[in-house]
Amino acid sequence: MKNPPWDQRIARVLVRPLVATPVTPNQLTVFTLAVALAGAALLAVGDPVSRNWGAGLFVLARFMDHFDGELARQSGRTSKLGYYLDYVSGALSYGALFLCMGIGFRDSDLGAWAVVLGAMGTASALISMFLNLGIDKAQDLAEGDAVGYPGFAGFELEDGIYLIAPITWLGWLMPFFVAAGVGAAVYTLWSLWSLLRLRRRASA
Repeated sequence: MKNPPWDQRIARVLVRPLVATPVTPNQLTVFTLAVALAGAALLAVGDPVSRNWGAGLFVLARFMDHFDGELARQSGRTSKLGYYLDYVSGALSYGALFLCMGIGFRDSDLGAWAVVLGAMGTASALISMFLNLGIDKAQDLAEGDAVGYPGFAGFELEDGIYLIAPITWLGWLMPFFVAAGVGAAVYTLWSLWSLLRLRRRASA
């Protein structure tokens, strides 16, 4: 990646001390997933304190998501398993986030629609994973690389998830949840369009 986003540049520096250690990129992936799932689970509890901690943990996990790839590149330990594991970890993290937010808001004004919206967000996260794998294949990316997200000035679309922490702490998680659910569906449609466009070019 010629111009990586800011969080990836920071992660590149932070993982350098791990290059000469027994820590593997796949171990970092699994640990990051565990942190994300813990954060999502706290969001399902529904009380303000649990939500605040959950949002903080999830943001930490999304930042740490860059660690495994950077460690793999710097230590020369990129692998096909790590490539797929990273995709699965991201999809499960976002899937759990949407589902747990939906569960956490089931007793709010959204009622049962909260769970429905959460399930739709989970489905979007999982479908997007397969679509992005297809985009990678269509672009014939090298092992260890992956499709990037739309971005500008060192920030990617995905970086918007960092806002979940201050938004939750300010008590605005519900509107964020609704907007994120819609945004996830739009991103899935964008990924589908991108994949279809690439396949049309390949067959032309």
